[in-house]
Amino acid sequence: MVMQGGTTRYLLVMGVSGSGKSTIAARLGATLGWAFVDGDDLQPAPNIEKMRRGIALDDADRAPWLAAVADVIAAWRQHGVPGVVACSALRKTYRAAIGGGAADVRFVYLRITPEVAARRVAQRRDHFMPPSLVDSQFRTLEEPGDDEAVMVVDAALEPAALIDQIVAML
Repeated sequence: MVMQGGTTRYLLVMGVSGSGKSTIAARLGATLGWAFVDGDDLQPAPNIEKMRRGIALDDADRAPWLAAVADVIAAWRQHGVPGVVACSALRKTYRAAIGGGAADVRFVYLRITPEVAARRVAQRRDHFMPPSLVDSQFRTLEEPGDDEAVMVVDAALEPAALIDQIVAML
């Protein structure tokens, strides 16, 4: 759903690790001709190191990262540039902090099972998120409610099918 009176200019592709956020957001940005930022690139170095060691982030760890994501959207908005961000945005408060409720922001929730997410994360190479943290992501996750501007899609679909579905929903 689009917030009343708004036109979507900013998409945040959200979900747990392994849901395909970076892949789908990058392809979505390319398909739409919009800017793209991977939220992982905005993580402070201490957060990355903490995750590498298998330690889940807490709200205090996430606060500067969420602010950085919100700053990206604010900068795009200031310059009239539409964009797509890949960002886990696991809790409703996180989504609110990075633009939830704004008329021009929508979230795309890549829903996935814990088993598929764990398998995908285990297959990754050169990524800071270890498979041991997938369960903590599901414990933190608050699935979006009807009061949020969120498109829910099945992350188990092939990327091309997901992109087609998301674009059709826009």
